[in-house]
Amino acid sequence: MPSVLITGASKGIGRATAAEFAARGYRVIATARDPRTLEDLDVAQRLRLDVTDQASVDEAVVAAGEVDVLVSNAGVIFVGAVEASPVAEIERLFAQNTSGAIRVAQAVLPQMRERKNGRLLFLSSVVGRIVLSGDAAYAASKWALEALGEALAIETAPFGIHTTLLEPGSVSSGALDDPLAYRLPDDPYAGALTTDHMDLSYSLTPEEVARAVADAAELDAPPLRLPIGAAATALLAARKAAPENVAFVPGS
Repeated sequence: MPSVLITGASKGIGRATAAEFAARGYRVIATARDPRTLEDLDVAQRLRLDVTDQASVDEAVVAAGEVDVLVSNAGVIFVGAVEASPVAEIERLFAQNTSGAIRVAQAVLPQMRERKNGRLLFLSSVVGRIVLSGDAAYAASKWALEALGEALAIETAPFGIHTTLLEPGSVSSGALDDPLAYRLPDDPYAGALTTDHMDLSYSLTPEEVARAVADAAELDAPPLRLPIGAAATALLAARKAAPENVAFVPGS
């Protein structure tokens, strides 16, 4: 049976994805920084894996054995205007959302190259292709992931490895219910950020995203980029159709 290693499986999309793959008969290796959070998951293995810790990643991949599919899901978010975003916090997002995702991919790639077969599935986001004001740091980490993922797709295709960047819109995983937020004193951006007025009523459930992730793993010829949900599809189509040289006019 095919094996799938999932990062960030303790909650939200990662947990739902582990359950979905297990229901489809995969050998699921669920991972999290604290494996105790995985105890109630009915999966083959529950391992400690911190994507920001090279030793942790290496140990988990050795313990996992053969990995046919990597679902790189672990990630964090905060909101805030660019001026209000602490640089250390921006670096933390990149360390987990971008560098961490690539660290795990690097760890499983040697065995995939040797077998000349494998799937790399990265949980990107609709904001990996657009930017919402107030969400710049998270979007930047996903834009960077998209660039690295696209390069991986080109570099590893000759080895029979498929790479897909999955781009859901908002997801009712709890991450956006009360996100960490940074504000300036007497906040000059109060009410002016897109994230201050987000309509989450159209959010996907983690289970809907999980089904899309598992479906992508089973495609014979998976695309490089795969929007998830009608809202993401429409938004990315509108972004593609929009001119690149738009001037931003105050009050518009």
